[in-house]
Amino acid sequence: MTDGDGFPDGFFARTDDTPDAEFYEPLRLVTHIDDGAIAAVGALYEELGIDGEVLDLMSSWVSHFTKAPRSLTVLGMNADELAHNSMAEARVVHDLNAEPTLPFAAATFDSAVCCVSVDYLVRPVEVFREVGRVIRPGGAFVCTFSNRLFATKAIRGWLLTDDGGHCKIVERYFERSGCFSPAVSHRCTPPGPNDPLYAVWAFTEVSR
Repeated sequence: MTDGDGFPDGFFARTDDTPDAEFYEPLRLVTHIDDGAIAAVGALYEELGIDGEVLDLMSSWVSHFTKAPRSLTVLGMNADELAHNSMAEARVVHDLNAEPTLPFAAATFDSAVCCVSVDYLVRPVEVFREVGRVIRPGGAFVCTFSNRLFATKAIRGWLLTDDGGHCKIVERYFERSGCFSPAVSHRCTPPGPNDPLYAVWAFTEVSR
């Protein structure tokens, strides 16, 4: 059996299904990838020209830009962590797993990013569709991730898949949303003992 978006039953189940607001209540002023992976995130944003009015989804106390965008809105689960984000111009507390609808008007942002959090989404196609709605035509949505995570909060399908499979999963989210051009996947760090950094991105359709 599959759901309406073509994923197997149980794909989005999690070991810990308690409310996410409880899990993310403690203040965690830590980074979840190493320095090399952090640098790779910033370099990719710079390479793709992520600037202007930008939305950082599932954000925290730090956004990994080498230079702050002109206007950065951070959306996350912990108000205290978001308050520590020095790059942010606006901060929004919002649980995408409880409510995937984004609290923004259509075509509000030039681009959006999601760093090391896409593996926690239980309604990702709805979220990606919403991102497509709030990004202006031709804008980018960039998802980056590594192999480090909170295993009890990651979806079952992610935990049962390897790195290449993770890229395919995110590509499928873009495809199923119906809002984006074909997605591009790329490993942004070289092989070795340090944290790998993968990225999948696509652009909103100009003709919509």
